[in-house]
Amino acid sequence: MSERAAPFYCPYCGDEDLRPSEEEGHGAWECRSCSRAFRLKFLGLLAPGRTGHSPAASPGGES
Repeated sequence: MSERAAPFYCPYCGDEDLRPSEEEGHGAWECRSCSRAFRLKFLGLLAPGRTGHSPAASPGGES
């Protein structure tokens, strides 16, 4: 296992009882509370000044 950051809580139930998944491979985690497995993946850095929201996707915005 690498020394990268680990999730603090399950994205599904919010519990903190997480374990790295040995069956699913790198970046996969298992929640012992809700029995779900999920994978984390770093996508990259946003350009400076970008918020991650497109103007067309904002509420009340015109396309």
